[in-house]
Amino acid sequence: MGIMRAGLTTESYDRSYSNRQLFARLGDYFRPQVRQLATVMILVSLLSLSGAVLPVLMAQGVNVVAGAGVNREAIATALVVLVIVIGVVNWGINWARRILTARLLSNIVLAMRIDAFRAVMNHDMSFFDRNQSGRIVSRITTDTDEFGRVAVLVTDVFSQLLLVVILLAYLFSVNWQLTLLLAMLAPVAIIVASSFQNWARRATRTSQQAVADVNASIQEAVTGIRVAKNFRREQGIYDEFLGVNERSYDVHVRRGFVLSLIFPTLQLFAGLGTAALLYAGGYYTYLGAIGAGAWFLFMNSVSLFWFPMINLSAFWSQFQGALSATERIFALIDAEPAVLQTDSRPVPPLKGDIRFEHVSFRYGEKEQVLDDFSLHIRPGESVALVGHTGAGKSSIIKLVTRFYEFQAGRILIDGADIRTFDLRQYRRQLGIVSQTPFLFSGTVADNIRYATPHLDDAAIERIARQIGEGEWIETLPDGLQTDVGERGGRLSMGQRQLVVLARMLAQNPAIFILDEATASVDPFTESQIQAALQMILKNRTSIVIAHRLSTVKAADRILVLRKGRIIEQGNHDALMASGGHYADLYATYFRHQSLEYLEARRRRSAPVSV
Repeated sequence: MGIMRAGLTTESYDRSYSNRQLFARLGDYFRPQVRQLATVMILVSLLSLSGAVLPVLMAQGVNVVAGAGVNREAIATALVVLVIVIGVVNWGINWARRILTARLLSNIVLAMRIDAFRAVMNHDMSFFDRNQSGRIVSRITTDTDEFGRVAVLVTDVFSQLLLVVILLAYLFSVNWQLTLLLAMLAPVAIIVASSFQNWARRATRTSQQAVADVNASIQEAVTGIRVAKNFRREQGIYDEFLGVNERSYDVHVRRGFVLSLIFPTLQLFAGLGTAALLYAGGYYTYLGAIGAGAWFLFMNSVSLFWFPMINLSAFWSQFQGALSATERIFALIDAEPAVLQTDSRPVPPLKGDIRFEHVSFRYGEKEQVLDDFSLHIRPGESVALVGHTGAGKSSIIKLVTRFYEFQAGRILIDGADIRTFDLRQYRRQLGIVSQTPFLFSGTVADNIRYATPHLDDAAIERIARQIGEGEWIETLPDGLQTDVGERGGRLSMGQRQLVVLARMLAQNPAIFILDEATASVDPFTESQIQAALQMILKNRTSIVIAHRLSTVKAADRILVLRKGRIIEQGNHDALMASGGHYADLYATYFRHQSLEYLEARRRRSAPVSV
């Protein structure tokens, strides 16, 4: 879970990087774009050069006009024409530079997002248990956007700084004393701006955490809106959002206060520097050491010099924001997975022989779930797990699927240590159905072919009609082309279960893992679900967390768990005859469920009186 600091949430995988580390990592993203980067730099240099020509040209014009025996009108006309030409050239170079810069940075942002998203997809399930999805999304979207926006501004500042360098080189040939005085202002600006670096970085990082909190609050509110409306908690959700939003507001105000100090501080030094240069330049002009045009050039250069410096201060906060954003992105990419494979061996077609050998597993230091746990599931065997909440049923499934890391022992699949497998290949042979069936936006057919995208509509229909002879398809408004809505919200729970089971039939996995849903369905849908399950379980290794009596009875072996240990095992009849814990479970839960089911079937088949 995230760590609360000053009302904001930081993630456990957050870390700090030095500027050197960040620039080195960013260099890896810029390196494939070196040609585009070189072109942009050339255009920036041309832009700075053409910008430096203008004040020099104006200064020379002033000197010429101030001289005797010249055609001032002709010179003025020529200057106007030259200024227009330089302006048009500047516009063309700047346009090309911005187009190429946008393309360059879009490629880099795209690569960063791909790396961040790939890292998220490769994380184990415990990572998502500890970290909210809204904050993860914020890093992939908002933070990468922040970097892209600021990188464009950096090219602007670089262009202006290059302009200053070109002007200083020319001014040194005109009067080295005034040029030296002008150049002495640069270290002052750099020292002032850099002195705010750590302060600005911390303020910006806190601001980005506040944005992530707001995103997480909005996502949670939207995804949980049905529950909120059921319990009339709209106002409560709104009040919680206001609280998060107000904390974000306070953080941004404090950030603005911190960063606003940079600009007026540099303005103060700019005023002092301009006054000093004005006095010195006027004195040298009075003595005749420099001409009026040179003095005009120096005074014009002061504004050209301080403009990028002040821009640098204005962009400094955003630049620190970009560094903070990349820090958060790289922290997400570098987050260490809890599940570690010792090898990446190719996985042959699995037979489904599963062995737990003295396995110990815990979620946290104080959450021991399995302790010295051993179990053997034979190929093709169907095993049902029953027991009260916290008995360890879901943990067994999570370890077989390699979603969590166990701390001791071994898990063998077909005699091979599960930690040596290529996880992608291994999980392709697993058919996993969670307790709440999840559907993706799209049609029913799209969801059935989710794991087998190569299947055409005809093949999908053949598979779907294997369940209840396809009668469930007739209940859908547009058949297999029915839009399921977000998370399958347009379908009933029973219909969602049937779609997910059809998806399993299409995948045809070697090992089937089912956390059977507890949702109540009508007897007709119940019978179709059971028929689908029988097809999937037939001749296939399967582990089922069973909540329905019909599923329990259909299993080859029932494991009764309590506090992470197997206390009973056998088939339904043998366990009932032993009169142990399973018989108690049957009396308190399964028997009641069976009576409800039989009563519902009786009502369904009873004749309707007129």
